[in-house]
Amino acid sequence: MPARSLATAPILVLNGPNLNLLGQRQPEIYGSDTLADVEALCAKTAEAHGGTVDCRQSNHEGEIVDWIHEARTAHAGIVINPAAYSHTSVAILDALNTCDGMPVIEVHISNIHHREEFRHHSYVSHRADGVIAGCGVQGYAFAVERVAALVAARQEG
Repeated sequence: MPARSLATAPILVLNGPNLNLLGQRQPEIYGSDTLADVEALCAKTAEAHGGTVDCRQSNHEGEIVDWIHEARTAHAGIVINPAAYSHTSVAILDALNTCDGMPVIEVHISNIHHREEFRHHSYVSHRADGVIAGCGVQGYAFAVERVAALVAARQEG
């Protein structure tokens, strides 16, 4: 799989189930920022590195898998908040495993390790080049920064 630069391909920002309700659902855990706020933050962060983002959200596992497959040829890297699928989806892990050489950063708004026991394990973490959790929506900016750094390093090396 050829490496793509941020100048030629966007970073895919994937959000899993229920994240369309950010700002409405459990603000004591997820804060008051909306998904539109997250997308604007990601776009601003990517722009600072000469790139763009392609933001998508789905409540459907198969659609997320299809988007990951598409990313193999259309994107420079992936930022993914798989939400509840973190803890259940081998299918998403398998799809991410097809993205050889592409940076993948997993992000969680809350600290999943301070929550219910079942949230402590993430299948996606087995493929992710980094995991950011518990930093609120600012974690997305950190994730985009990290993808940009990994893409740049692969361009140099």
